Amino acid sequence: MSVKAFKLVSAVEREMLMGDKNYINIECIECCGKNLYIGTNDCFIYHFLLDEKVSTAGKITFAATKQLHKYLGLKKPVSELKAASALTRLLVLCDNTITLVNMINLEPVPTGARIKGAVTFTLNENPVSGDPFCVEVCIISVKRRTIQMFMVFEDRVQIVKEVFTPEQPCAVAVDGYYLCLALTTQYIILNYNTGVSQDLFPYCSDEKRPIVKRIGRQEFLLAGPGGLGMFATVDGISQRAPVHWSENVIGAALCFPYVVALDDEFITVHSMLDQQQKQTLPFKEGHILQDFEGKVIVATNKGVYILVPLPLEKQIQDLLASHRVEEALVLAKGARRNIPKEKFQVMYKRILQQAGFIQFAQLQFLEAKELFRSGQLDVRELISLYPFLLPTSSSFIRSHPPLHEYADLNQLTQGDQEKMTKCKRFLMSYLNEVRSTEVANGYKEDIDTALLKLYAEANHESLLDLLVSENFCLLTDSAAWLEKHKKYFALGLLYHYNGQDAAALQLWVKIVDGDIQDSTRSDLYDYIVDFLTFCSDQELVWKYSEWILQKNEEVGVQIFTKRPLEEQEKNNINPDDIISCLNKYPKARVKYLEHLVLERKIQKEKYHTHLAVLYLEAILQLKSVTTDNCTETTELLLKLRSLLQKSDLYRIRFILDKIQGTDLHMESAILYGKLEEHEKALHILVHELKDFHAAEEYCVWNSEGRDSQYRRTLFHLLLSVYLAPGASDCALVVAAVDLLNNHAAEFDAGLVLQVVPDSWSVQLLSPFLAGAVRQSIHTKRMTQVALGLAQAENLIYKHEKVKQKGAPILLSDKKVCQVCQNPFCEPVFVRYPNGSMAHTHCAANRHLNSNVTPHSPSSSNQT
Repeated sequence: MSVKAFKLVSAVEREMLMGDKNYINIECIECCGKNLYIGTNDCFIYHFLLDEKVSTAGKITFAATKQLHKYLGLKKPVSELKAASALTRLLVLCDNTITLVNMINLEPVPTGARIKGAVTFTLNENPVSGDPFCVEVCIISVKRRTIQMFMVFEDRVQIVKEVFTPEQPCAVAVDGYYLCLALTTQYIILNYNTGVSQDLFPYCSDEKRPIVKRIGRQEFLLAGPGGLGMFATVDGISQRAPVHWSENVIGAALCFPYVVALDDEFITVHSMLDQQQKQTLPFKEGHILQDFEGKVIVATNKGVYILVPLPLEKQIQDLLASHRVEEALVLAKGARRNIPKEKFQVMYKRILQQAGFIQFAQLQFLEAKELFRSGQLDVRELISLYPFLLPTSSSFIRSHPPLHEYADLNQLTQGDQEKMTKCKRFLMSYLNEVRSTEVANGYKEDIDTALLKLYAEANHESLLDLLVSENFCLLTDSAAWLEKHKKYFALGLLYHYNGQDAAALQLWVKIVDGDIQDSTRSDLYDYIVDFLTFCSDQELVWKYSEWILQKNEEVGVQIFTKRPLEEQEKNNINPDDIISCLNKYPKARVKYLEHLVLERKIQKEKYHTHLAVLYLEAILQLKSVTTDNCTETTELLLKLRSLLQKSDLYRIRFILDKIQGTDLHMESAILYGKLEEHEKALHILVHELKDFHAAEEYCVWNSEGRDSQYRRTLFHLLLSVYLAPGASDCALVVAAVDLLNNHAAEFDAGLVLQVVPDSWSVQLLSPFLAGAVRQSIHTKRMTQVALGLAQAENLIYKHEKVKQKGAPILLSDKKVCQVCQNPFCEPVFVRYPNGSMAHTHCAANRHLNSNVTPHSPSSSNQT
């Protein structure tokens, strides 16, 4: 596909060069800065000054001013011209001789220095000598298969090297020590310093004109077989793909990123980046194509023209205008080397953004997203395409010049709803990805507000996720949009996020009551309960507590029972106030008291008593309705018994009075047990309930935390109830036998044998007797073990005491009593902890008479 990369502009018209002399033809050209030199077939050199002019419309023209011309006097064509600006010399090849002439006046150097026997020559643009006042010249000599290297100074020449080639060379280019040669049948790379050569590829110079062109450091462009422009390095490899040009190429030049080729009829422009032909310019009778310091000049026999490159940015914009995104990006990347870094970065980002909008308009969303990211697009440029998405308070103004040609999404999609839906889905995805990245810095409000609007309009499930997480949605715009789309639950979340819980609750309550319709959450009542549970605004909790409890008191009470633990511990809401509030809701009141007593384990008598009374009243109410214990009655009985057994805080007498006259015998027994009236309790269990297992359990749980003697007393008491005088029930006898046999360890065998009837056989009590004997033996042995351990411990203490006595005390007649200062008459004394000694009677008197004080002992009276 074509690209307008160059424009052909005339530089030297035919009349300026030859007037009416039609026989004059241009043979060669050279350009150095503004100086243009032309060599003709009649042995003249013409010197022109080129002046570039740019019109207000940006059109470039060249004005050539003739300076002078010089006849060389050989009547031979001037074959080649090369300028050595450092020496102000022009190297002129004419009649196989290279002559040095002054660049200004075109006069030969006075010394007459020249190089003879040259078929063609070239300059080494990467010289190896390092001398700034000479140029290195490589010639193809008239000598067969010979290349010569010269150093050319201002007024003299010096041969450096003569190299022989395997075949006759036809063309040459030089880079440092490397020669790229077109021989008769092939191209080669030759290091003239070491003599090492590297074959490249075959080429027949008899059939086609060879081209050897140095295009960069250690890299050459060659005319290859099959109409290919081949790139080769000095190592004999190609680092670029070849370009496809004409089979009849006459000349080639490089103007990055393009290779320009000339044939009989056209100038063709090929990209080095993607190897495609980009432009074709008709140009007949051309025979010269050369580049000079980035300036590409072509010539016919009669005129000289300059290929003026269009600015790369203009070319890129033209490609983008044609929606040729890939080509534009390739060209933009290639332009990096020709544009200053800062300017390139700005330009390249803009190009990426433009390319992204082109891909977006074609619904190529993955490509567009990558381009937007790479180009660091201000995402508001994209949002602004969608009507009403940007907040009304946004100060965003679109880029100028614009990045695209669309007013809005309606124009882009031309009203196609399917395309519009796809575009909106893409924006949702893109905004969700970039909202937490650096791309969003500075305008997070615009992004999140736009995302909220898209989610609400599309009824997208992510709307709620956005609102319950950190977001920057603007309240005014977002609230109006959510209300427009009847997203009332989401609107409540928005209010909550912005600290307006009262407004949120008001909306949600209206939804539950059916005043407004929103089916977002079917469990909205439960959600409100949970919300109020964790709400720190007590006024709101109290305000909606009645509404909550009226809907469902068992669930609603959670706003009090499941509040955060730290808040409950601080009693921010007084439990007494809550209980007063719950008086109208009996089920909720019971659950709250259970929460205080059983979960929080608050040690207050009134809560424990109140809960027990509520249990009792509920049980009695149920029993008054039906004589059979239903499931609810059974559950309440279990709760009441558990509370009565485990709690020690309720008012026992008060509860007992309420139970009197009812059939709650088990509960009465538990209460008598709490009052230590165990005989009454056991009597109820045995004679009223006839529940012998419960009687045994009573003994167990009542003795928990007590010593073994208390436990034994309870079991003996139960046995005495079973064996009470006048009790002739066989069931009691069986229960007594089972009690003894199953709990032998809990009884004093001697006492048991005294109370059991004489009529009982040994066989009947054999399990008890065996257990009692076993327990007695065990107790004896454990006592012996304990005694042995105590004796061993005593022995250890005695040993420690002996060790603590320390060194022996020596008593002599020189020692005196520290109290009376008299010597000791007998080996009896008192020693104080500080080591001083006294007579026993002195020590006794000291304790009796406080006025007597030893001189040196400490005040301690320990001995």
